[in-house]
Amino acid sequence: MGSSINPSGDKIPPQKMYDACRVLAQYVDWEGGLSWNFSRLFSEEIPNEFTDLISDYLQDVLKNKSEHKGWKIPETTLIYPWIQRMFPDIKYIHWVRDPRDGILSGHKTDDLRDFGIQYELTDDIRKRRAISWYYQYQLMKATPEPKNLIKIRFEDFVLHQEEVLEKLEDFLGFPLGRIIVRRAPVERWKQDANHQELDFLQNALKENGYQ
Repeated sequence: MGSSINPSGDKIPPQKMYDACRVLAQYVDWEGGLSWNFSRLFSEEIPNEFTDLISDYLQDVLKNKSEHKGWKIPETTLIYPWIQRMFPDIKYIHWVRDPRDGILSGHKTDDLRDFGIQYELTDDIRKRRAISWYYQYQLMKATPEPKNLIKIRFEDFVLHQEEVLEKLEDFLGFPLGRIIVRRAPVERWKQDANHQELDFLQNALKENGYQ
């Protein structure tokens, strides 16, 4: 998972990953509103600047001789199309969470402009977070699925950890440790007095089995 990770298990330092996100963003065309054209991510050559940044960021992982190795950092989603093109044979875990819970707290990607992605500006911080989630979801959908992919919902991991871990172990090919998980983060939005349903999230919610 890298020689240095933070308490969340993310590979650090992250700066070169962040810079790589900004390079890729130059190949995403905003069409206004909640529409982005991702076609250039799949039709054009990946610039050397990007591959150099990712190679530097993953240097310790790539040099590691262990049979099982990898990395985790949420911002990988922002460069998923090119990561998949660089590493077509690795195993991908697509981790998804109900955005209605996700927008209740802050994330590095709350403002996509920090990573070079244009969108319709809003002063509503929760809507801004929801737009970020929606953008990343659309980016994932636009990317052809790799041959080795498993999709895991955060809520299923929390509520049915053993079942989910068994699926992950079958997918990865090695045993995983068990951890204590709190159920409180699941469906927090139902207790939120300021909750508002956002129309643009509805299809994505249904596609992922959320009600």
